Amino acid sequence: MRNFASLTRMRIQLALRNKMFFFFSVVFPLGMFFLYAGIFAKGNPRTVSFFLGPVIALNVMGSFWGLSAMLVMFREQGILRRFHVTPVSATDMLASSILANYLLTLPTVLIELLFARVVFHVTNLGDLLSLFVLVTVGTISFASLGLVVASVTNTMQETQVLNQLLWLPLIFLSGATLPIAYLPKVAQRVAVFLPATYLVSGLQGAMYSSFAIWKLLTQILALALWTILTFFVAAQLFRWEPESKIPRSAKLWVLATALPFFLLGVWENKNGKILNEAQAAYRSLDRPANTDNQPKPSSPSMGNLPKSKKDAVPQQ
Repeated sequence: MRNFASLTRMRIQLALRNKMFFFFSVVFPLGMFFLYAGIFAKGNPRTVSFFLGPVIALNVMGSFWGLSAMLVMFREQGILRRFHVTPVSATDMLASSILANYLLTLPTVLIELLFARVVFHVTNLGDLLSLFVLVTVGTISFASLGLVVASVTNTMQETQVLNQLLWLPLIFLSGATLPIAYLPKVAQRVAVFLPATYLVSGLQGAMYSSFAIWKLLTQILALALWTILTFFVAAQLFRWEPESKIPRSAKLWVLATALPFFLLGVWENKNGKILNEAQAAYRSLDRPANTDNQPKPSSPSMGNLPKSKKDAVPQQ
């Protein structure tokens, strides 16, 4: 246990020295927070609360990018080779990486909550227990995705390309950048196959709708199961040396991690629970606020977004 704690502490120190990890764990999340709260939400506390869940989801999801790039860089520079000669197993290395990433993510989330309360006067931060559980499960699950990416790529260039291919659909189709209810119907149908959608909808439900844990079990259990699968696959494929060959079965292992969300996406397309909740939250912005200390918008406070698709088309 002492060795694991020392390894985790060392991983934190190395992460803080890595510019890419620092950017995706601190700079990017805070930049997105002020962009959405200050420009899209126009400082309206109720709309800031609506966007707070997706913004925190971006913070949580960004961990996979920085973690994967950092591990590949460590492998290229021979740092992992030095760890390999010590009594450290692949599981220890991966678990300490996830724990270090989690400990580095929490302060940024707390800073965003503090800014929401102090700067933008958001008086209700929702169900904090649900928020904590989702941030924990989400950070671990997307960090495990980063470990899988680091295990199947050989160079930093390959890692960047694969991260881009994963990152763009995750942020644009999940509701993390645009409300999922605002997306075209086809995009909404595709979104329920993505793990990011369940993280975004869960965090938004916890913070904006104040849902208790039992109302978010679908999102929590889906992400937890995905965490187990991705961590297991990363442990099987992990390589200490850059010269080590990737097993031929690696692609099948990686595809297996998508199975839970494929099945869940099929089920959601039939039942539509996640999409219905997202649409209900989006439409609720049209209604007057329930609290007296928050200003009541005379029109939907969605910044530059029209309240519906038909409003985006000028009337003849």
